[in-house]
Amino acid sequence: VQLQASGGGLVQAGGSLSLSCAGSGRAFSTSPLAWFRQAPGKERTFVAASAWNDYSTYYADPVKGRFTISRDNAKNTVALQMNSLKPEDTAVYYCAAGDPFRICRPAERGACYNYWGQGTLVTVSS
Repeated sequence: VQLQASGGGLVQAGGSLSLSCAGSGRAFSTSPLAWFRQAPGKERTFVAASAWNDYSTYYADPVKGRFTISRDNAKNTVALQMNSLKPEDTAVYYCAAGDPFRICRPAERGACYNYWGQGTLVTVSS
């Protein structure tokens, strides 16, 4: 099972960026999916999650209203659309997936996700 994140880059404050994460090895249609991020010198933190059972989405307070997580089960991908980016959004972004049929409560619990992508760097300049 592998997750491959892509789409990071350099963007000015106020701009937008879209991240994508492709899964391989098995289908993720029945897995919880999430994005986390790790800023320089800080611990990894939750960004957003998508539940497989009812398609609920969850967001960390700092990104609510600006970021959108979406899954495409046919393509085995999960995306993170990031709008109105701020310098404090600068971080390495990681996609993550949980075991099949697992329900993550709370969704932001990192231990719920067993599979992690390699990370993609997002840099927001002021």
